[in-house]
Amino acid sequence: MPQLCFKGRKKKEKKTMPKTRQEKAELVSALKDKFARAKAVVFARVSGYTMNEANELRSKAKAEGLDVMITKKTLLERAAKDAGIELNRDLLEGSILTAFGYDDEIAPARVVAKFAKDHASVEVSSGVLEGAVVGMETVKAFAALPSRDELLARMVGSINAPVSGFVNVLAGNLRGLVQVLNSIKEQKA
Repeated sequence: MPQLCFKGRKKKEKKTMPKTRQEKAELVSALKDKFARAKAVVFARVSGYTMNEANELRSKAKAEGLDVMITKKTLLERAAKDAGIELNRDLLEGSILTAFGYDDEIAPARVVAKFAKDHASVEVSSGVLEGAVVGMETVKAFAALPSRDELLARMVGSINAPVSGFVNVLAGNLRGLVQVLNSIKEQKA
């Protein structure tokens, strides 16, 4: 007997068709391309991950220029292997969220770690940095670093500091000379 919902209609069952071999091959090819282009990749375990959380993370990741997706581990491993990266199966337990960063090496770690701090359903597990697999501690260390723009601003400030100091020293000498000349002028007047 069919199940009835509150208003007497048949309950809709959402069924998804399994992916065909061709669809899987296309997905592996796309993932291989992402691995090849990415400067950094972060993997996180997810459990109890809601659509609201997914949308929130996607919007934060998009603002940073990241791609975020959840795929089957076998397809992820196959794509990584095709890209020349050997993933450790032990690091990929449970459902795995993958964040690909193309411009900034630190952005995927920073975005996912910050999101994981606010949401218990996400836990950083490992990552890939320039083709080498790194553990959770390394990913969290990268997450603690400032952004690329902030590091560049600090570097420009450091380069500019000696020049500014030199200008201030020269200006101080000129100010002192002007003050001496003004006091001589006032004494003669």
